[in-house]
Amino acid sequence: MRLKDYSILIIALCFSLFAVAQNKVSGTVTDSSTGLPIEGVEVYHKTKGLLTITNDKGYYEFSIEETNYTLVFFTYDFKVKEVNVTVNGEMTQNITLETLAEELSEVQISARRAKVFELNRLKDVEETAIYAGKKTEVVLVDQSMANIASNNARQIYSQVAGLNIFQNDDAGLQLNIGGRGLDPNRTSNFNVRQNGYDISADVLGYPESYYTPPAEALKEIQVVRGAASLQYGTQFGGLVNFKFKEPNPNKAIEFITRNTVGSNGLYTNFSSLSGTKNKFSYYTFFNYKQGDGFRPNSEFESKNAHLHLGYQISEKTKLSGELTYLRYLAQQAGGLTDAMFNENAFQSNRARNWFQVDWLVYNIKLAHQFSEKTNFTFNFFGLDAERNALGFRTNRQDQPDALGVRDLIKGDFKNFGFETRLLSSYELFNKKATYLIGAKFYKSNNTDVQGPGSDGINPNFDFQFDDFPNYGNQSDYENPNLNVAVFGEHILYLNDKWSITPGFRFEYIKTESDGFFKNINTDAAGNVILNETIFSDDINERNFVLLGLGASYKPNEFLEFYGNVSQNYRSVTFSDINITNPAFIIDPNISDEKGFTSDIGIRGNINNAVSYDVNVFGLFYNDRIGFIQTTQPDNSVKNQRTNVGDAVIYGLESLIDFNLNRLFLDADNLRFNYFINTSLITSEYVSSDEPGIEGNKVEFVPNLNLKTGFRFAYKNFQTSLQYTYLSKQFSDATNAESNEAGISGVIGPIEAYDVMDASFSYKYKMFKLETGVNNVLDNTYFTRRATGYPGPGIIPSPPRNWYVTLEVKL
Repeated sequence: MRLKDYSILIIALCFSLFAVAQNKVSGTVTDSSTGLPIEGVEVYHKTKGLLTITNDKGYYEFSIEETNYTLVFFTYDFKVKEVNVTVNGEMTQNITLETLAEELSEVQISARRAKVFELNRLKDVEETAIYAGKKTEVVLVDQSMANIASNNARQIYSQVAGLNIFQNDDAGLQLNIGGRGLDPNRTSNFNVRQNGYDISADVLGYPESYYTPPAEALKEIQVVRGAASLQYGTQFGGLVNFKFKEPNPNKAIEFITRNTVGSNGLYTNFSSLSGTKNKFSYYTFFNYKQGDGFRPNSEFESKNAHLHLGYQISEKTKLSGELTYLRYLAQQAGGLTDAMFNENAFQSNRARNWFQVDWLVYNIKLAHQFSEKTNFTFNFFGLDAERNALGFRTNRQDQPDALGVRDLIKGDFKNFGFETRLLSSYELFNKKATYLIGAKFYKSNNTDVQGPGSDGINPNFDFQFDDFPNYGNQSDYENPNLNVAVFGEHILYLNDKWSITPGFRFEYIKTESDGFFKNINTDAAGNVILNETIFSDDINERNFVLLGLGASYKPNEFLEFYGNVSQNYRSVTFSDINITNPAFIIDPNISDEKGFTSDIGIRGNINNAVSYDVNVFGLFYNDRIGFIQTTQPDNSVKNQRTNVGDAVIYGLESLIDFNLNRLFLDADNLRFNYFINTSLITSEYVSSDEPGIEGNKVEFVPNLNLKTGFRFAYKNFQTSLQYTYLSKQFSDATNAESNEAGISGVIGPIEAYDVMDASFSYKYKMFKLETGVNNVLDNTYFTRRATGYPGPGIIPSPPRNWYVTLEVKL
């Protein structure tokens, strides 16, 4: 079916709807023993699924067309309560829940919750954020059957439409996701946050995420597409927000430990403590990983710790603080040429390449509720981090390591900022309205130094300027950045079904690059024939306004039509202009990227039997940065990073999840689902000043991106089977084909590949056993041609591997 056929189908569905009267039900849910309100109680229509969730005051509210039905109130550690409701107009239904003493199995809990779909969506308003009219996806990690011990992104994000994922390690040390033609490298085209605050190296100057929270610590992952640019920053990809598990509100101490062993010497431990005592709450974890990797020269060790402390100052005010630390060291097996990959995909001739990350993130948050209709949050956050890359980095991957001086790049990232938000609901012309106004201040001072490393084997991250004074790749830059933003969105409800959400974001950006690089050439005997130092002191100031508009039509609680259009912007990063790389050169006139993103779609739930989200999108990308092949004055051909041209990317994304148990079986203690996640995308460079680019396909755009699978659960046993297929995609704007004689492996296509994964779990009282096999069919493939570390060159993806996890919960 062609793209326009899907559009016609969506329009036809619109005309098949009819308006119905709405009845409003509201109330509070409290603890029967203490009388205190219970936050997070899920309120379900017994046959049609989730209606709403109580806020921190225990308050819930929803509208529905039916007059007679049964409500189900669920939360962990309390007994489920069912209430028959008869309403005509408005009614108040207050509920009390009794504490639950018995230990329930995982599948019993799933059945009681009636939560049969792994993917959720964000509400129009959550705390101090507005999501009305946007394409949002929420991965319920705590219900996932994925290999979360290894952060297997292919499984974790299996129901997020259209994501393109680099798969080059078997431990999940870094997350590499893109989508809609965006480079997946370190998720740098998304604004990446943790519990609502930034965690990347530098949001504008170097938006790469070297730190990824462990999936075992996560409750959910929120993904908001391009329209997130107004609230969360200018990135084309949108927002990825990792939400940690919350402190257990009903215990003073809850302890969970998970130990995993797997292929290639993999061992991980995840241990957490959580609890609440009076007004004080806490959640903390430690995560350790080590392994040999699936290639020679790819061992690693990682240590990650997190602490969350919360204090309920008053009924309306809460103060919390968080501290996260990560340190890992990984040996880099290096990249391959096409010929090397075809000969032996898992070989390595780089034994001296190393990569180290040291990451410290901190945050203080104040949340205050002025009234039931007005919320305020203040987030102060900061980062003190470094990353060190060391190795032999010739652009000839088949060249043996000469065991001489190594290239060392050291980056230090120090930044801090705050973001404040005020959200309030009111009535405008007797109709509901909600506005959000916010501001962000962000300041960073980063350094980037490149020079000679040691000629040894071990990971020595100290420069050796005295021993190698004539080393050619020497540079030293300071890159201070300043960003001030003011943003706002406003939901205007035209009636009970229609809403529009206009928004804006004003940005002031000042980026600087102050430093030098040395151009040193030597003859065959090592004598210096050129030694020049080139200084730069660049300041780039700009300010602009981004605008956007969203719309939503909800004929009932289980169906929504949505659409949005928002402007986007992406600043040139300092790695685009400062790093000396043997694999490519930088265009000195490289500039920022601009454009806009639009979505129109339909989503909903049919009788808790089918959940769906189908949308068409367009991404209009001006001055897109990418790689082309250029001829140099000496007649050599090199890859150049530059503004390639203007591109258009559009397509259809759909996720349909079938509850087969409800459709065919309707059996107790049984869960049986089948999902199909499809992305059909086409792309084209519509204009370019570079020869041979116009009319080409855009990089990182497979025409077909398919993920599909089953999930089955009976009593305490669960299993899942997932299949992934991506069609061929290009890695550069020239659409270069494979070249067996190529010396670098950096340029060329990423051929079509498919992968299958299987997972199993069994729960008995406080114990849970998980196991699985990733890449069941043992296919040999790659998803990445790296231009720098961990390459350069082709980076193979893991072959078949297994894991076993034992969880104990006290």
